[in-house]
Amino acid sequence: LMERKTRVKINRKEVMLAKLRKSCSCTPKKLKNFVMDFLPVLRWLPKYQCKEYIWGDVMSGLVIGIILVPQAIAYSLLAGLKPIYSLYTSFFANIIYFLMGTSRHVSVGIFSLISLMVGQVVDRELLLAGFDLNDDAPPALGDGSLQNDSQSNTTAFNLTIAGMNTECGKECYAIGIATALTFVAGVYQVLMGIFRLGFISMYLSESVLDGFATGASLTILTAQVKYLIGIKIPRSQGHGMLVITWINIFRNISQANLCDVITSAICIVVLVTAKELGDRYKHKLKFPLPTELVVIVVATLVSHYGKLNELYASSVSGAIPTGFIPPKVPHFNLMLRVAVDALPLAIVSFVFTVSLSEMCAKKYAYTIRANQEMFAVGFCNIIPSFFHSFATSAALAKTLVKTSTGCQTQVSGVISAMVVLLVLLFLAPVFYSLQKCVLACIIIVSLRGALRKFRDVPGRYHVNKVDTLVWVVTMSASALISTEIGLLVGIVFSILCIIVRTQQPRTALLGQIQDTSFYEDDLEYENLSSVPKVKIFRFEAPLYYANRNYFLKSLYRLTNLDPNLEAARRKKYEKKEKQHLKKGDHTTANGLGTAETTLQLVTKQIDFQALVVDCSSISFLDTTGVNTLKEILKDYKDLNISVLLACCNPSVIDSLKRGGYFGKDFGSMQEMLFYSIHNAVQFAKDQK
Repeated sequence: LMERKTRVKINRKEVMLAKLRKSCSCTPKKLKNFVMDFLPVLRWLPKYQCKEYIWGDVMSGLVIGIILVPQAIAYSLLAGLKPIYSLYTSFFANIIYFLMGTSRHVSVGIFSLISLMVGQVVDRELLLAGFDLNDDAPPALGDGSLQNDSQSNTTAFNLTIAGMNTECGKECYAIGIATALTFVAGVYQVLMGIFRLGFISMYLSESVLDGFATGASLTILTAQVKYLIGIKIPRSQGHGMLVITWINIFRNISQANLCDVITSAICIVVLVTAKELGDRYKHKLKFPLPTELVVIVVATLVSHYGKLNELYASSVSGAIPTGFIPPKVPHFNLMLRVAVDALPLAIVSFVFTVSLSEMCAKKYAYTIRANQEMFAVGFCNIIPSFFHSFATSAALAKTLVKTSTGCQTQVSGVISAMVVLLVLLFLAPVFYSLQKCVLACIIIVSLRGALRKFRDVPGRYHVNKVDTLVWVVTMSASALISTEIGLLVGIVFSILCIIVRTQQPRTALLGQIQDTSFYEDDLEYENLSSVPKVKIFRFEAPLYYANRNYFLKSLYRLTNLDPNLEAARRKKYEKKEKQHLKKGDHTTANGLGTAETTLQLVTKQIDFQALVVDCSSISFLDTTGVNTLKEILKDYKDLNISVLLACCNPSVIDSLKRGGYFGKDFGSMQEMLFYSIHNAVQFAKDQK
C-alpha cells in the first residue's frame, strides 16, 4: 500500500475567529481596497488608454444607443408600461454598470425575457386591483406629464403611503408594481452576493436556459400578434396564457385592422431582409445597419402625415414626455405582494448577466468577478427603482453588436446612456404617432435567434438525448404553463435526470486487453480475454442509498450468481442430506452421493473464486454504500469467494475505514484493497 500523508489537524474555531477578526478589522488600506472592489471603475478608468480605446468605445456606444432607443420603446409593450419608463431603465442601467461592472464588453439594459416577466406580474396585479387590461384605449391628450391620471382608466386604487390615503390610476399603479418588483429583485441579488450564493446559477444548465429562452420567446411572439393585426383582445393571465391568447386571436380575427396588417407585413419584410443581409455581409460592414431606427423614423413620419390613427384607428404609442420624473421610494405594501415573483426574476437576470460576462472574458482574455457582477446587476435594479425604472439584465444581441463594433471598455455604455438621454430630454415627443404594430414587428424580428433553436434540435438530439429532453420539457412548460413555472420545471427535471442517471448507471464485466495490464468493457470491445476464475465488475456512479439495489441487481445479473439464493439453496440441500443420513441412506434426494452433491453445487453454479470491484468511477460512498460493500464481502465469503476492491480514491478509502470494512486494526487491508485492477487480478490468481 502507498503511504498516506499525515493530515495536519486544523482548529476550525481558531480559523473562523481569525477570519472574523480579519473581516471586521478596518484599516485605511482595507477600506481603500473595499471601495476599489465595490466600484471597479476606480481601478481601470485611471489606466484608460484614450488614444487606443476611445474610437472603438465611442463607435460601439453610438451604435448601441441607436439600437437601444427603438428596442426600449418596443419592449415597453412587453412590460405593460409606458415607453418613457423603458428609456429611464436603459439610461440608469448603463450608468450604474459602468461604475460597478467587471466585464468590459457586456451590454446591460432592457431585455425581452426580463420585460416579459415584469409584464406578467404587472398585468396580474392590475387585474387583481380591478383595472381593465385593455391598453388599446386612445391616449389622453395633454402636456405629456406623468401625473396620476384616471382618463386612461376609470378604475382607481387606494394606496396608503406614510399614513396618507392616495388615489392611484392604472399607469401609476402599474409602474408602482414594476418598481417594487425591481427593488425586491435587486435586494435578493445583493443578498446573494453578500452570502456568496452565486453557485445557484450552476443548477441552470445550458439546456434549461435555452429551453426557457425559447419557450419565453413563443410567449412574447404570441403576446405581440394582436398588435400586428390590430385587434382588441383582453391580455390573458395565469397558466396557459399562450393557448388562451391564440384562441382569442382566432375568435377575433375578423376584426383585424387592415392598416396595421399592411404596415406589419412591410416592416417585417424590411427588418428580416436587412437582418439577413447584415448577417451575410457582416465581415464587410464596420457596424450593423440601424434598421430598427430607420423603420421607426419612416413609420412615424408616415403615421403622422398620413393620419393613420384618426383615419384608420391604428393604435399608436401616444404621448412620451420629456425630462425626468422626481424620484420616488417603491411602496413597501406592494413589495410584499411581489416578493415571491422577484426571486425567479433575480436569478434569471443574474444568470444571463454572468454567463454573458464570462463568455466575453474568455473570448478577450481577461477575468471577471462573479460575485461583483451580482452586486452590479443588483444595484442596477435597486437604484433605478427609485427613478421609475424596472428590472434589467445583460442582453446577448446587444452584447454581440457591442463587441463587433470595437468596444474596449464600459465607456461605451456611458456613450449609449448619453444617446438615450438625448431622446429623453428632446426627442421623445417625436414618437407620438408611432404605431404599436411597428414596435411589435421589432420585437418579433429580435426573437429570430431564440426561435432558430428549433433548427438545432436534431443536432442536439444526436449529441445528447437527455439534454434534448430537458430542453423540450423546459421549453414546453415555459410556453404552455408560464415562464416562472417553466424555469422551475426545467431545473427540477434537469436534477431528476441527473439523479436517474446515477440511480441506473452503466455497469459492466471487464475483460483483459490481450498482452496488456489493462481491462475494458467486454460488451463494448472485441478481442478481450476473460480472466479464469475471476470476475471484474465496474459500477460507473457513486454508490449511495438511491442506487444500492441497482448495484446489487446488476452485480448478481452479470456474475450470474446471487449469493443469498445460493446460500439458501445450499442450506436446503444440507437439510435434506441430514434427513437422509438419519434414515441411514447415504444418497441425497437427487440420488447422488454427498461428494457428488457438493461437486454439483460448486462446479455448475460458481465459475469464479474472486470478485474484483473496479471502484475507479465511484466518486463517493455514503453509509448505505459502505454497508452494501460490507454485505457483499460477507455474502461472497460464505461461498468461499474473495471480494477485492481496485482503484479506490482516497475519499472512498476513508469512508471504508470509518465504516469498518477492513476490520478494527486494518490488518487485512493489503489483501482487500489494490491500486490497480491488474494487481488485484494477479493477487486473485495467486490465491489457492
